[in-house]
Amino acid sequence: MSRLGVVLAGGRSSRFGSDKALARFEGRTLLDHALAALRPHVDAVAVVGRAAGDVPGIADWPAPDLGPLGGLCGALRHAAAEGHDAVLSCSVDCLDVPAALLTTPPCYLAAQPVIGLWPVSLAGALAAFLATDPRRSVRGFAASVGATAVESDQPQPNINTPADLAALGAFRPDAG
Repeated sequence: MSRLGVVLAGGRSSRFGSDKALARFEGRTLLDHALAALRPHVDAVAVVGRAAGDVPGIADWPAPDLGPLGGLCGALRHAAAEGHDAVLSCSVDCLDVPAALLTTPPCYLAAQPVIGLWPVSLAGALAAFLATDPRRSVRGFAASVGATAVESDQPQPNINTPADLAALGAFRPDAG
């Protein structure tokens, strides 16, 4: 199975107060950490919602400002056009991809449903969901397509503020 790894990085970072993707942790941007987390598990990487140096950028679909599902829909369409079978998606504050997600798609991380493995065949279903569900909930979409919620043995960070980022060193299981 050919997988495209995508970082969903098109959010406004309004709670963070500045561009969260460019915030630095351990000497690298959060976007760089997320791309590094994806690379061992995919055939190619891209960033949804922005250009990122030599990493291809993907636009939300069918329009901007639809939240993570607009980004995922754009990624599924792009992946299908590029010949991939599935999209492994993550948020910009993802530091690693739980092994439990690398099973049979569709599946998503129960604690953070933006982190998931989605077959490209779901692009049409997601476009229809976006057109009919005003909440645009990732969990709602996942339920509508029978995706499996998987648990991780490692908690994932959820960085929404600079204080969350500052606390991340203490959060990481490998922090000494």
